[in-house]
Amino acid sequence: MADAKPIECWMTDMDGVLVHEGRLIPGADEFIIRLRDTGRPFLVLTNNSIYTPRDLQFRLRNSGIDLPVESIWTSALATASFLDDQRPQGSAYVVGEAGLTTALHEIGYVLTDNAPDYVVLGETRTYSFEAVTTAIRLIKRGARWVATNPDPTGPSVDGILPATGAVAALISRATGVEPYFIGKPNSLMMRAALNRLEAHSETTVMIGDRMDTDIIAGLEAGMRTVLVLTGITQADEVERFPYRPNRVVASIADLVDEV
Repeated sequence: MADAKPIECWMTDMDGVLVHEGRLIPGADEFIIRLRDTGRPFLVLTNNSIYTPRDLQFRLRNSGIDLPVESIWTSALATASFLDDQRPQGSAYVVGEAGLTTALHEIGYVLTDNAPDYVVLGETRTYSFEAVTTAIRLIKRGARWVATNPDPTGPSVDGILPATGAVAALISRATGVEPYFIGKPNSLMMRAALNRLEAHSETTVMIGDRMDTDIIAGLEAGMRTVLVLTGITQADEVERFPYRPNRVVASIADLVDEV
C-alpha cells in the first residue's frame, strides 16, 4: 500500500474473510500467524452477537486459525461498551443469545423485563413470538431501544436466515420506533475497536468482504480499507457503490506479505 503513513494495526472481518461457513479460507491462517509473529496489533471483528469471544475462538481454532480471545471484537461487546458509556449499571430486556447476555452481565447490567432502561435486540436462532411481543410492549412504554447490528439476513449451509435487522424491522413497524444499531456499518463499532487497540485510524487497515458494512464502516472511521472477493461483494458490484475501498484483492492470502 503506497500510503504516506506505515501500517501499524490491522482489523479484519471474520465471515467471508477468514472463514466461510466454518471452513478456513486459504491464506487466513498464514495471515494471523504473520500478525502474531510480528507483534502487530490486530482485531477480528464480527457483527455476529450469538457467540462469546471464547466461543468464537474455539470455532476459529477448529477451522485452523489460532488467536487470543482478546483479539475478537463482536457487535455484542460493542453494544455493551456503548451502554456502559451511556448508562452505567443499567438494566435491559434482551432478545438474544449468550454472546449478548454475557457481554451485558460483564458490564454490570441487570437483565429484566420490569421497566428496563433498554430493550436490546441481538441475533438468535430461536426468536419467539412471546419475546418479540414483550420487547414491543416495553418499547411502547418508553424503554430505549438498541440493536446489535442491522444485518437483515445471515448465512447457513441451507441458505439465508433472518437476522437482527429483519426482526428489528418487525418491531419498528409495531412500535413506530427505530432502533439505534451499534454494529457495522456504524463507525461507532470501529472507533471502539480502535480504542481497544489504542490505535490511530490513519495507520490502521480494515479488511472486509462487504462494501455495505465492512468497507463503509472502515471508510467512515478514517481507516484504509481492503475488499476481499471471498465473501458477499463480488468484483462486478464494486462500481455500483458511490465509495470505493483503497484496494480490491482476490483473498486475504494476497495480504500476508504486507504484514
